[in-house]
Amino acid sequence: MNHRITVLLVDDHALVRRGFRRMLEDDPEIEVVGEASTGDEAVARFTDLHPDIVVMDSAMPGMSGIAATRTIVGQQPDARVLMLSMHSEETLVRQALDAGARGYVLKSALDLDLASAVKQVYGGARVVDPAIDRTPKIGEERSRLTPRELEVLQLICDGLSNREIAARLGLSANTVAVHRARIMNALGVHKTAELVMYALQNGLINPL
Repeated sequence: MNHRITVLLVDDHALVRRGFRRMLEDDPEIEVVGEASTGDEAVARFTDLHPDIVVMDSAMPGMSGIAATRTIVGQQPDARVLMLSMHSEETLVRQALDAGARGYVLKSALDLDLASAVKQVYGGARVVDPAIDRTPKIGEERSRLTPRELEVLQLICDGLSNREIAARLGLSANTVAVHRARIMNALGVHKTAELVMYALQNGLINPL
């Protein structure tokens, strides 16, 4: 390969960036041309450097890697972003790919071959870490929630407030708030928008 693949490396931990830089630059066909520690910095550095690949941490303070990916791809639709994450949840994988990432690999993978993943993305492939099982387990997901919690979840996703759900089900607003907190804890999400997306993607509710 005459052209070396240029990479912008984005992670908010300097030691992690150093380790990934060594991993990448051990391959003579790859050159790390820049680094960034935040999503905002990643967008600015991408504009300045025009790298072939952005290796992007998914979770950073401020603008997340997913948001930065969406911004970069919005500016340059053929941009190639490879997402790095500690998290294997199908919802996060879907969010990253929907944002425009061409790949999603786990930092924690014992057999992580970052250089190979970069080359595959550069070659036009979509790379998803084989350790991630992206097949929805609807029965398993539903079993995490009680019938009442599934009922509350449906009404949350229908757009009802805690007070409205309470009136509908004959419960107190405080009881509904407890149900909401238990549902989010069981499914590992923290915001209502994420909860709605997760429920739809995993077949937990009947869409409107």
